[in-house]
Amino acid sequence: MRAAVYDRYGGIEQLRLEEVPVPMPGAGEVLVEVVATSINLSDWEGLRGSPAYARIAGGLRRPRQRILGSDIAGRVAAVGDGVTRFGVGDEVYGDNLERKGGFAQFAVAPETALACKPAGLTFAEASAIPQAGAIALQAVARGRAGERILINGAGGGSGALAIQLAVAAGMQVTGVDNAAKLDFMSELGADRVIDYRAEDPVRRDFTRSGPYDLIVDFVAHRSVFAYRRALAPGGRYYVVGGTLRALLRVLTLGTIVGALSGTRLRVLVVREGPEHFAPMADRIVDGEVQVRIDSRFPLDEVAAALVRHGEGRARGKVVVEVQTA
Repeated sequence: MRAAVYDRYGGIEQLRLEEVPVPMPGAGEVLVEVVATSINLSDWEGLRGSPAYARIAGGLRRPRQRILGSDIAGRVAAVGDGVTRFGVGDEVYGDNLERKGGFAQFAVAPETALACKPAGLTFAEASAIPQAGAIALQAVARGRAGERILINGAGGGSGALAIQLAVAAGMQVTGVDNAAKLDFMSELGADRVIDYRAEDPVRRDFTRSGPYDLIVDFVAHRSVFAYRRALAPGGRYYVVGGTLRALLRVLTLGTIVGALSGTRLRVLVVREGPEHFAPMADRIVDGEVQVRIDSRFPLDEVAAALVRHGEGRARGKVVVEVQTA
């Protein structure tokens, strides 16, 4: 089978297309013929081996898995011993974060990581949901109707879903991203949008624009004290992604600052699995939320897909279409 593989951490120059053996499913596993896979921040970090936590999960010196791509959608090609939920030919999707392998024509995934693809979704749409959908649902669930929520990194895959969920929940939404995404965030329903690259230092620093009852941060890099400044009394700050330094500060100093100030500063621990992303797919099928696909690339252009996502240019999700549906 054809696959985009890499053996060393680094930039996109490490990726190359190769013919590799089709993997075989073991007990409790499913072989999926991949139709589409979407790009996640974990893929960009896994390629580069940075931030440092990417190497903790993926291998300290070299990547443990040669093929990236965790959000997959496709058809069941074979099943291992003990698999009871799926049969050959079933259309499935899921977040295969443990095994990855989506940048290839076939990928092996645990049965427990997959769900049946709703008939109302294309393979590309389904591949854009698992990781981003689970994150958005669990982040926005920390808020309540009438509250002021700020989403930093709101123009990406998780952010685009989070804006819509927050609007539907009756929150006042502020979205932060670069200038090229301001109109996009407004289209999704954000009441206010902020360009973090603005020349005016006050305008670009969302921590001076509050106060907010809830902040969801997909790209944390500011100090704990700045986040605290942006929170209203009793406010909550949850970080989902960012530099290792920022995450460690929230885990340590953030706990102390929050306790002393009557706020909460935490790392959002995202629960994985179909029970956590399937509700998002249901809402998309019902028309309550839209999955926004920024661009589509063929398998031999995986590098370009990763760059578009990694450089922050994507408005919504970037999808790699491995084959014609």
